Order: sequence, then C-alpha cells, then structure tokens
Amino acid sequence: MDLNFTPEEEAFRAEVQAFLKDKLPARIANKVKAGQRLTKADQDEWHAILNERGWLANHWPEEYGGPGWGAVEKFIFDTECALAGGPRIVPFGVNMLGPVLIKFGNEAQKKYWLPRILSGEDWWCQGYSEPGAGSDLASVKTTAVRQGDHYIVNGQKTWTTQGQHANMIFCLVRTDREAKAQSGISFLLVDMKSPGVELRPIRTLDGDREVNEVFFTDVKVPVENLVGEENKGWTYAKYLLTYERTGIAGVGFCIAALAKLKVIAAKVMKNGKPLDQDPLFAARMAQVEIDLENMKTTNLRVIAAVAGGGVPGAESSMLKIRGTEIRQEILSLMRRAVGPYALPFIEEAQYEGYAEEPVGPKEAATAAANYFNYRKLSIFGGSNEIQKNIISKMILGL
Repeated sequence: MDLNFTPEEEAFRAEVQAFLKDKLPARIANKVKAGQRLTKADQDEWHAILNERGWLANHWPEEYGGPGWGAVEKFIFDTECALAGGPRIVPFGVNMLGPVLIKFGNEAQKKYWLPRILSGEDWWCQGYSEPGAGSDLASVKTTAVRQGDHYIVNGQKTWTTQGQHANMIFCLVRTDREAKAQSGISFLLVDMKSPGVELRPIRTLDGDREVNEVFFTDVKVPVENLVGEENKGWTYAKYLLTYERTGIAGVGFCIAALAKLKVIAAKVMKNGKPLDQDPLFAARMAQVEIDLENMKTTNLRVIAAVAGGGVPGAESSMLKIRGTEIRQEILSLMRRAVGPYALPFIEEAQYEGYAEEPVGPKEAATAAANYFNYRKLSIFGGSNEIQKNIISKMILGL
C-alpha cells in the first residue's frame, strides 16, 4: 500500500478543510476542543450539515446515500474533522445499524429505515449489554416471544449510551431458549416510545448521565422489525461490532488530542522549562506519537478492506485495543501535565458558557473529567481482553 497521498487526494483534503471552515459552527468546534459536553441540538445540527452535503454516511454505498469515497478519502475526512473540532458522528444509526441493514435487511427495511437515519428522523441507541452479559453477549437473557404478528419483549439492557435522546433501539433478544447460546439470538428494532419501555439514567465518574438502563415489560414489537432471519442475530451482531470497534479506535480524535497535548506541554512549566523539555514526559509523548503513527497505517488497511467489499476482521480488534490505549494515555498525560489543577471538579465548566476565571491552565477544567470518562473506552464494544482472545483465534488459530 502506497501511504503517500496523491495530488487528487491532497485536493480532496483542501476541499474538506474549506468545507469545515465554512460550515462547521465555531460554537460547536470550541466546545469539542475544550472537552465540553455537547447537547442533542449540537449533534443534530452537525448531523444535518453533513447530510446536506452528502458526507454523513461516508462508508455507505452510493445507491443508499453514501458519497462513494474510497479508503483514503474517508481517512482524510475523519482526520480533518477531528483536527477542526468536528463532533464525533453519533454512530449507532449511521455507522452501526446502517451497514447491518444494507447487508442483511430486506428491501422494505432498507427503503424505510435508511432515509430516516440520514435525515435524523430516527435517533438510534444500542441494546446489547445486559447485567451479566457485557463482553459475553451470547449470555443475553432479554426474551422475544412470537405472538401472531408481534414479538413480546421482556428484559433489561444497560450501558445504553445516549438512550435518553433516542426514539429507537436495536436489540439482541433471545428467541429460542433451548438452542445453544449463540444460536437462539435475534436482531430486533424496538420503538422506545412503546408501552412497557422504561429508561433510567446512570451517573458516570465524570458526573454526566449519558448512559442508561432500559427495561422492557411486555413490549409489543411488529414482526417486520426483525432484521434478517430469526435466531441468526449473532451473525449480524458480530458484523456490527467490527464497525463499532473500528470507530471506537478514533484515530482522528487521537491525532487531535495529541496536538492539544503538545500545546499544553509547551506552555506548562517544570523547573523553569516547558514540560515538553522534561526528558521523562517528552519520552512518553514520543512513544504515544510513535504508536499513533503505527495505528494510522492499520486504520488505512481496515478501511481499504471494507472499501474492497470485505469485512473488518481481527484488524478491527487490533485497532480497538491500540486506539483506546493511545487515547487513554494521551488523556492521562494531559491530566499529569496540568498537575494538581486537574483536581477541582467544577461541573459548570463542563458546559458551554462557563466564564469564571480558570483554576490553573484553562485546559485543567475538563482534564480530569475526560480522563475518568474515557476509561470506559477499553471496556465497551467488547473489552480489550476479549479483543485479544478474538485476535488469538482469528490470526493464531488458538
């Protein structure tokens, strides 16, 4: 693979940069760069801007609304968006459910659901994890029993990110209790407004409430909301997870975070010199930059595999592991760089409009909250330990 960008690709980069300069709202970019929390309205606004340009579902086929980009264009776009302060696209509809529907959904489902994902009419969340069934998704206990033209769903999902905003949830449900674990699971689309659906927020370490528990009590779901075949949901779930894990790696966001770390380390002083001249701190920064450069190459290989009609395999697990470790290390170095000024937790500083005098460097206001929040990266989407098992099976045959 030639890792040098062609003149055409550099021209595309300039086009993306011009688009971001013109269309990315400065208010939203400033919040992203400051590590502040985004509202649903912020995310909806950016979603609509990208959709209007035709760049929202940038890995979908053109016939379903994708831009027809190759691997390199997608890499350039994701990187430039992150560097400019573009928010992460809410992944559940566009990046997770969309590819599953395109590959396994029937024509009626594609015709109905895909345009609603693009328009933002439906906000999706993910119903995978349960108490006792996180990385081991084959242990899901939420049931769906067929009764005429409906399934009756009972059970509980947890760690449902942004479920408070969602009107739809895609769920793994058990439709055959007698079959072995992976064989009795189906993939179901559930309306969050249905009678019997209850959502309870979970307060996280950083003080936010972006994850939730979802309870289902005799929830009626139309049979036409079954994706693919009954009891074949495990196949669809694995396909979806390869896309989720690649997205969790967040290569572009790692690049942007490293740039921010360098700015902090250049202005924070230690023993009369900038922190980036401290040998130990500089060595850790250099190591994380080396790891990030290696991950960029792997990311391009994964995107190229998808663009060629393949499915991300063990490489997506590799990306998930290294990407989350790198991002956590960068956030840890940011927290270390601001030192004791990261200690005070000022909840108001996590939101737009906070105008009080900062305690220490301005980056300190969100350093600890972001550090604690993103400890979850190595757990969700399948813990990094589970990813190592996947790699050992797929590559080494163990």
